[in-house]
Amino acid sequence: MVIVAERKPEFFQMSHPLYEVVTGEGGLYSGGSAQMIESSLNVHGDEILYVGDHIYTDVSVSKVHLRWRTALICRELEEEYMALIGCRGHRESLNQKEVVGGLFNQLRLALQRRHKGLPAQTLAATNLADQELAETMQKLLIVMQRLDNKICLMLVSDGELFNKRWGFLSRSGLWDKSHLMRQIEKYADIYTSRVSNFLNDTPFMYFRSLEQPLAHDSPLPDATMKN
Repeated sequence: MVIVAERKPEFFQMSHPLYEVVTGEGGLYSGGSAQMIESSLNVHGDEILYVGDHIYTDVSVSKVHLRWRTALICRELEEEYMALIGCRGHRESLNQKEVVGGLFNQLRLALQRRHKGLPAQTLAATNLADQELAETMQKLLIVMQRLDNKICLMLVSDGELFNKRWGFLSRSGLWDKSHLMRQIEKYADIYTSRVSNFLNDTPFMYFRSLEQPLAHDSPLPDATMKN
């Protein structure tokens, strides 16, 4: 069954006359409504996977009004995926700075506590004299400054491998999701770069998203759980 001139998004909300277009093979129609599709195929709601390439006139309306399963096609994903791999070093440098910054903060706290006559509570500072502690902190500051200079240049160029003006489609900054990505996650049950990616799966396939990590899933350095 092929339907043309369906007038989305009215196709999902209103009922229009359905006309058969006379062809040699048949099965071509014009107009109609989503409810007619459900009745003719005898499937309803989440029994249907609707595949479209527009968030609002395709996946949003069909999900909200008909409870269909939705798949969004975004051809740019393939190019962006390769660009994200190319920018992976940006995130690694930021992680390095966070590690160095965490160590610096531990030594800073240890020095402050020592000046107040309190135990350092930091293994890294236990065997260091005040002068050695200060010199180590100074070296860490230099390392952080160098990483800052490196990261600043990366922030300017991040996303240029995909689009020099707008950056990535799915990212905002180094870590946050873009507004577009949040809209895709809200309305699309699944998204992919092309319909042919489903060829190796049967209609009975149940797709599951990856486990969403929580803040406490990643172990903190030098930290132990206490009751």
